Amino acid sequence: MGKLSLAVVTFAAVMLLGAHPSQAYGNAPWCAVVSVDQDAIVEQCVFADLETCRQEVIAGNRGFCNQNPRWAGYAPTPAKRLRKRVHH
Repeated sequence: MGKLSLAVVTFAAVMLLGAHPSQAYGNAPWCAVVSVDQDAIVEQCVFADLETCRQEVIAGNRGFCNQNPRWAGYAPTPAKRLRKRVHH
């Protein structure tokens, strides 16, 4: 089976079966979906960008990268209140 076929089958399995909480972890914008054996797929959502995720997948972990569907984004930093100077 080619790499593209494996990626398509893995993606379809994750989408149809869903990732179980024990198989999905992390809270970052990008996930590496990797096959750890014949019956287990792990979704590692710990990557801040696509390039870092790709390096993980290329490093021998067969799988693919996709955006984390559960990621809500980074919490906004509170705006600083500006004080007005009162001139006497």
